[in-house]
Amino acid sequence: MHKNGKLRVAILDLYEGQPNQGMRCLRGLLKQYGEAHNLDLTRDEFEVRVENKVPDLSYDLYLSSGGPGSPLESGNSRWENNYFDWLRQVEQHNNRSAATGRKHILFICHSFQLACRHYSIAQVTRRRSTAFGVFPVHMLGHGKEDSLFTDLQDPFYAVDSRNYQVISPDQHRLDKMGARVLAIEKERPHIPLERAIMAVRFNECMVGTQFHPEADAEGMSMYLQREDRKKIVIAEHGEEKWRSMIAQLDDPDKIRWTASHVIRNFLDEALGMVSGE
Repeated sequence: MHKNGKLRVAILDLYEGQPNQGMRCLRGLLKQYGEAHNLDLTRDEFEVRVENKVPDLSYDLYLSSGGPGSPLESGNSRWENNYFDWLRQVEQHNNRSAATGRKHILFICHSFQLACRHYSIAQVTRRRSTAFGVFPVHMLGHGKEDSLFTDLQDPFYAVDSRNYQVISPDQHRLDKMGARVLAIEKERPHIPLERAIMAVRFNECMVGTQFHPEADAEGMSMYLQREDRKKIVIAEHGEEKWRSMIAQLDDPDKIRWTASHVIRNFLDEALGMVSGE
């Protein structure tokens, strides 16, 4: 950990100005972590898609958020080019730095899909139907050994909200990069579709999740019980599914456990690398 007890964190906001719970959750988790570790933690936010802003290399670590829309149609847009330029700069910095000076990145949902497309490690495609709710996530062998999932059960439960998916991993490309698939979506024996990738370790300092590790039960419950969202979920999935989702949010072993561990594990790992522990 930094000798002066200071930690600078950048959040890359990909929500395109739309109302969301993700940014609130990330802010809250960082605040809790700073207080728990007695850190002078400062946080800056960069609106990527509307304001075309990205952080510089003065930060210790980066959280790149989820967001709406297609991860396929933004190719060659100004904001995406800037985003990937930032990513290349972080990579170049890490390649020439000792372990204690490297920058860590966590990609979430939309950012994860963009990273998978950028590195060409799998196919990013539109789903037949929206995935929305609380679902089990299954660890693969590398996931069970990865610090991101320390103290999680297999399967663990997470909030999933997406119209797109990452499938068909390119093993040759993964091996060449030293990347590893950590987790996949729930098994559905009655549905003859390939299971989507839910988490990837791109390299020692960069990891991403398709699910929302920041989602807290309180925020998700408020969101689902909003009359407009409740009507949408019931229309698409039925009232039984809506009631099941509400019940799962109250289970301390499901969303509450995931939300209290994954981001914390990422921060622990980043700080351990910073300190050389």
